[in-house]
Amino acid sequence: MSTTLNVPLSAQGIATDATLFTNLGTASLVEHALGNGEGRLAAHGPLVVETGKHTGRSANDKFIVRDDTTEDTVWWGKVNKSMTADHFANLKADFMTALAAKDRLYVADLFGGSQAEHRVNVRVINELAWHNLFIRTLLVRPEVSELADFAPEYTIIDLPSFKADPQRHGCRSETVIAVNLTEKLILIGGTKYAGEMKKSVFGILNYLLPEKGVMPMHCSANVGADGKTAVFFGLSGTGKTTLSADASRTLIGDDEHGWSDETVFNFEGGCYAKMIRLSEEAEPEIYATTRKFGTVLENVVMDADTRELDFDDNSLAENSRGAYPIESIPNTSEHNLGPVPANVIMLTADAFGVLPPIARLTPEQAMYHFLSGYTAKVAGTEIGVTEPEATFSTCFGAPFMPRHPSVYGNLLKKRIAEGKVQCWLLNTGWTGGKYGEGHRMPIKATRALLNAALDGDLDTVTYRKDANFGFEVPVHVPALDAKGIDQTILDPRSTWSDGNAYDQTAEKLVQLFVDNFAEFEAHVDADVREAAPTAV
Repeated sequence: MSTTLNVPLSAQGIATDATLFTNLGTASLVEHALGNGEGRLAAHGPLVVETGKHTGRSANDKFIVRDDTTEDTVWWGKVNKSMTADHFANLKADFMTALAAKDRLYVADLFGGSQAEHRVNVRVINELAWHNLFIRTLLVRPEVSELADFAPEYTIIDLPSFKADPQRHGCRSETVIAVNLTEKLILIGGTKYAGEMKKSVFGILNYLLPEKGVMPMHCSANVGADGKTAVFFGLSGTGKTTLSADASRTLIGDDEHGWSDETVFNFEGGCYAKMIRLSEEAEPEIYATTRKFGTVLENVVMDADTRELDFDDNSLAENSRGAYPIESIPNTSEHNLGPVPANVIMLTADAFGVLPPIARLTPEQAMYHFLSGYTAKVAGTEIGVTEPEATFSTCFGAPFMPRHPSVYGNLLKKRIAEGKVQCWLLNTGWTGGKYGEGHRMPIKATRALLNAALDGDLDTVTYRKDANFGFEVPVHVPALDAKGIDQTILDPRSTWSDGNAYDQTAEKLVQLFVDNFAEFEAHVDADVREAAPTAV
């Protein structure tokens, strides 16, 4: 049942004769999606949808309006591309015309951020019911009493059917994500990929929070039985969601958080996990969400007759996804909050097979690797990629960071130093050789080393200094013996059949790090520059 909007659309200058469905619950939105022919129910209850040609973010189609507000506050360049105010005005006018022509619209009033002092009120307007269900699942849902006086600060309008005009709108294609931080309005058109909405809210908070001294983070977070919080930085595919969804620890969230003086708080009220090749054995908590009503599955292949799901079939997308409320995971934080971190883990999937499975970092090394944001693509994931390819995404989330990376890097360094936080680099990538020659790091080894770090078992072991990267690597970890894992995995060179080949590959990777970091050298202290790797 729709609720009356405290602030009507007309008060925002939005005129439409459409039937408005406002702040519907999960069941109603699922019914609307099915009735509209937007998706189908799978055997055990989740809604299965397809996003068409856009199965991931359209990074090259995102723009920020360049005006007096943003001229000197946004890090302009290849990540944050500009749009003129005039082009945005044209786009907005055409969006309003498109809205006026709709016969039905779905509106959700939501919070971005779980800590009341630092959250923003976000109104999302959709033409698709499943998009409205998605964003309602992913953001923080207000209580009924909070909706009674809800006033939107930022508004997102998402119209997949809208086709942008590059000449009139100053964009690149028929797809557009346009962010106007002055008008507090985001317009998304020409794509059915729902993740654009959630990342837009992430971008808003990444812009606002640093001015308040709050560190915004592209990370997952959980809390151990000892009350100590761990945060996991990492790019897509490195294991943020998988490693944080541990039934023995309390989950705060899987993707986006803020680090304030008092707490780590989730920006969201849901999770957005990769589904491709999901198995009950490897990821039981996430697998269980695919058998629950209210979960939204994007581009997961389903048998038309039995409605059973095939997570190994990537014919619709390699980036198949599932959105579900955070409470679908056992043992979650009641209010999406936790204590300030005791451990920071930076995840990388090193397809070169050079990095050790775990390393201990100094605060300076942590800032270096945070600004580097390294992982690697593997052969076959993209057309033309035949060898491992390094990917550097500063702050482990460059596409969502409007300000200069040094703003976030210095905030992190300050937080780490003040809280005496222990930092780790965890490689979930390859061992025994690069991709195609070695093999993926065993998940049981990764979990054993991670748990040893979080439980304090690595505080007393012997370390060696890595010859290339200078960080400390454990020599022997009893937890590996307990799992029947060979200790040689701790020394990546020893796992290669050809040591010289390892050295050559390591030298190549070191140079990639050095070349990438050149643009940050003038913005960091000497001790951070000295944390750079050096080839043997």
